[in-house]
Amino acid sequence: MPLIGYARVSTGDQTPLPQSDALRAAGCAIVQEEHASGGDRARPVLARLLERIGRGDTLVVVRIDRLARSLSHLLEVIERLEARGAHFRSLHDPIDTASPQGKFTLQVLGAAAEFERALIRERTRAGLASAKAQGRIGGNPGLRARDPDALRKVRLARRDGYMERLNDTATDWVPHVRRLRPDMPWEDVLRVINAPLPDARRWTQGRLLRATRAYVRDGFLPEAVLHRARRSQADDRLPAIVAAIRGADPDITLQAICSRLEAMCERTPRGRTKWQPSSVKMLLERAERLGLV
Repeated sequence: MPLIGYARVSTGDQTPLPQSDALRAAGCAIVQEEHASGGDRARPVLARLLERIGRGDTLVVVRIDRLARSLSHLLEVIERLEARGAHFRSLHDPIDTASPQGKFTLQVLGAAAEFERALIRERTRAGLASAKAQGRIGGNPGLRARDPDALRKVRLARRDGYMERLNDTATDWVPHVRRLRPDMPWEDVLRVINAPLPDARRWTQGRLLRATRAYVRDGFLPEAVLHRARRSQADDRLPAIVAAIRGADPDITLQAICSRLEAMCERTPRGRTKWQPSSVKMLLERAERLGLV
């Protein structure tokens, strides 16, 4: 039974190496590492791992809090694994969902962990309130004083963290933006990007624009991608979208393009919701005549 490890730390100054070593020692041939908050459910590395894990595989973590910080999220991940015929195991907790006892223990420990975190939050709030009543104020003194150097360091740290998160998702959107802009409006580019992605990894237009501006600022994308979309004939829109899908994957089949268009809620030239390979073939031929392919 293939064992696949997942190691997570919350901040960039922490290292997942001890977790990875423990997972490999437990027999995991593959170990995926991620820097992300446990409270963030949209973790790109975990999302890709859950999409690719297969029947009979077992996802292994060192402790259950490395996978999820709430019972609801933990059970959600377990359900996704079970739907794919996969299992879950925690090395430091008596949990192995391949057995009924393991499933029961998982729910008990998850509830206990969530209760403990609630108590910690309550004690932290009480301690802060007590310190404030005694005239002590926490936080960074430089930030409280609006010191320019302190503010600059915070901005740089936030920017670096944002760029690291963008780099993890670059393969999802950068090739499309580079190829399709400014020939295609942002609305259509967004639909092409989101069509093959699971819900947890889909983009909004505002988020995509912010990411693109960041990559243009750092020189990873040309400034032209932010220019106003060129005007095109209404009849050229569908050929352009089909050409964009084919351009992203030259080996994609006509039937797969049909599925992609239906996922985008794109209607056929006759206004139907169900696409046929013959319609896609016709649009590809038109796209070739227009020089879009």
